[in-house]
Amino acid sequence: MSRPRFRPGRFEHRLRETLLNLAAAGGTVCLIAVVLAVAFNITLILFKTGSMSPTIPAGSLAVVREIPAAEIKIGDVVTVDRPGKLPITHRIQSVGPAEGAARTITMKGDANADADPAPYVVERVRIVLWSVPGLAYPLAAAANPVVLGVTTVCVAALVSWVLWPRNGSRNGSGRGQRRKRGQHAAT
Repeated sequence: MSRPRFRPGRFEHRLRETLLNLAAAGGTVCLIAVVLAVAFNITLILFKTGSMSPTIPAGSLAVVREIPAAEIKIGDVVTVDRPGKLPITHRIQSVGPAEGAARTITMKGDANADADPAPYVVERVRIVLWSVPGLAYPLAAAANPVVLGVTTVCVAALVSWVLWPRNGSRNGSGRGQRRKRGQHAAT
């Protein structure tokens, strides 16, 4: 019984196919994430402070979805936009009526001794669906323009390397093989 011979091109071919499949899977995940984000009003929140610790520690990444204020209830963790200030994400302590579809809410961070100083009047809030501790810092670093530029160049180089035409043919059809000097194609 003879052993299959190692062919140098086989490893390179498998490496190319694997890298191309990984890039395609990554692109598919990104496209699905964008479609879901747009369809369901989903965004990301990066936590810089520990006011929601231990539930959501500083450096966490949270996935939030925008909902009408009529759907909120006591105990929900929501993000409220504040004019002229950064948004705030705390737990709802009370919900009361306001004008129209708006609600008046009081909130408090889990790590804070006291509730926020003033109530918020909101028509829409972003409710925290889930969070991952420690993921905010790498995501913020990845959003750096230099990192994005280097990543783009690397992915472009990978795709070019994977799809670049090769000399010779693996299927024996003769396509892609170079002709020797002086040899002419049949007409």
